[in-house]
Amino acid sequence: MHLIVDNYATHKHPKVRAWLERHPRFHFHFTPTSASWLNAVEGFFAKLTRQRLKRGVFKGIVDLQTAINRYLAETNDYRRAPLTTKSASRSPQTEHRNRVAHSITVFSY
Repeated sequence: MHLIVDNYATHKHPKVRAWLERHPRFHFHFTPTSASWLNAVEGFFAKLTRQRLKRGVFKGIVDLQTAINRYLAETNDYRRAPLTTKSASRSPQTEHRNRVAHSITVFSY
């Protein structure tokens, strides 16, 4: 069994290492210290659990796999709004200059 764990010190403790040696079926894979991609993976599985599996009743592995595959199909089929980009003339710096230019009020006495 391959387990992906973070680099937290307790996972590398001598007692944990000794346990792993006594149970060769288990293999730890450590993520890099700044593994922000793991947050996305954890978020996905949390959402899967919350939206599809938590209150589900499954009569067997096949039912569970069917539910997961249906969730994946629905999630991948979801249409997201396309990303929009601004042209160089609409860059944040240009926008800021325009706002500053328009906010200057000239008083004449």
